Amino acid sequence: MTETLLFGVLGGMGPLATLDLLQKMIEAMPAKRDQEHLPVVTWNVPQIPDRQKALAGKGESPLPQLLHAVQQLNRLNVSHIAIPCNTAHHWYPQLAAASRAPILHLVDIAAAQIAHLHPRPQRVGIIATEATLQAGWYQQRLAALGIDVILPTEQELRTLFVPGCYAVKRGENTLGGQLLQELATALINRGAEKLVLACTEIPLAFNAVASPLRAASVDPAYALAQHCVALWQCFMREAHH
Repeated sequence: MTETLLFGVLGGMGPLATLDLLQKMIEAMPAKRDQEHLPVVTWNVPQIPDRQKALAGKGESPLPQLLHAVQQLNRLNVSHIAIPCNTAHHWYPQLAAASRAPILHLVDIAAAQIAHLHPRPQRVGIIATEATLQAGWYQQRLAALGIDVILPTEQELRTLFVPGCYAVKRGENTLGGQLLQELATALINRGAEKLVLACTEIPLAFNAVASPLRAASVDPAYALAQHCVALWQCFMREAHH
């Protein structure tokens, strides 16, 4: 058993989404004092090239910077690495192969949470970047659970998702919330019983407009935070036996 757990967060994609994960780690931990919270180190370096543009063939690959971040976190002897960015998981195989510490897979963790919902939804809407949707990670995992998916149209991605996502990256969270809530409402109207907020900017946008659709949503970043807390609690139980 390792001497202790130390979680590494490979962030910066974007900076607010990274802070959001850290906040959720604190909220998810039922700590009564400082010393009971998760030990975390964070690589919050936003100069990593744009993931969406890279996968659209319009920008440089973020892989070298991501590999550098993984290397730096491993030098700190982290026990696990969490990446609060769905689209960055396009490079998950290369990052996992280069890392001594296991890298937690955001999509697997979110799908596991959906599998344990009672009642399990029959139709789920996915809000994500075009690259994440084209990769099919969520669709494949939900199909394996017998769940139908409802996806944004190309026009909705172009006119609602992309401007909504980049509004949050500019700090215009209210505008982002208005656009992304409109997209979410369209998916609900097409029959989605639950929404997967498969881009880490979306919860920030929803919070800015106090969206009532938060209650009908699965937030992969919060699922990731809860998973880290569960690992820490399990480690602490074993350490005290």
